[in-house]
Amino acid sequence: MRAVVVLSGGMDSTTLLYDIKNQGYETYAISFLYGQKHSKELEFAKKTCELLKVPHKIVDISFFADLAPSALTKSSWSVPEGYYTDESMKQTVVPNRNMVFLSLATSYAISLKAQKLFYGAHAGDHPIYPDCRKEFVEAMKRSILLCDYQIVELEAPYVDLKKEDILKIGLKLGVDYSLTWSRYKGGEKACGRCGTCTERIEAFRKIGVKDPIEYEIEIDWDQKT
Repeated sequence: MRAVVVLSGGMDSTTLLYDIKNQGYETYAISFLYGQKHSKELEFAKKTCELLKVPHKIVDISFFADLAPSALTKSSWSVPEGYYTDESMKQTVVPNRNMVFLSLATSYAISLKAQKLFYGAHAGDHPIYPDCRKEFVEAMKRSILLCDYQIVELEAPYVDLKKEDILKIGLKLGVDYSLTWSRYKGGEKACGRCGTCTERIEAFRKIGVKDPIEYEIEIDWDQKT
């Protein structure tokens, strides 16, 4: 079977790409440049696809930053630091982002005659990102089945999993996490303070493994969360 994976270049979607390819799918990846400050993630997505020999398409929809302003896209807005559960993290919501991504990815999947479309929503996203909730996944799944004569099934296999659960899957699959990017602010190194860095650090700590990427701050990897 043929499958398309929406690949950001972060931990979750990179793990998913390895996972789907390992399951024997003829795998394709699609990424989006949507005006995000952390567009560096696309460099890592490209490197991972080259490593896995997965065809990779990067779609430029930079105009989306003007339509859907967010702390992730507006230079005048500061990216908040802290945990995903913090009220301030709602500033990082890019309105309707995943519906746009999935719509475009569906068109790509249809053109490839792919049977499956995958994206990496997970349980840690639910409190803050509406378009990562199970209800959203189910609604999009129905819509995608109705949008064309070619049947494409949407799957979000990690939607009930926590970050550390995904990390465990990735380590078993041999995911090279040095080729992933999580920092929302961009920059040369991970900051260790924004919501996505904080969640990533906690996941590695919980399973007792040191993250292979560099951080701007010193991290105590033996600290229990």
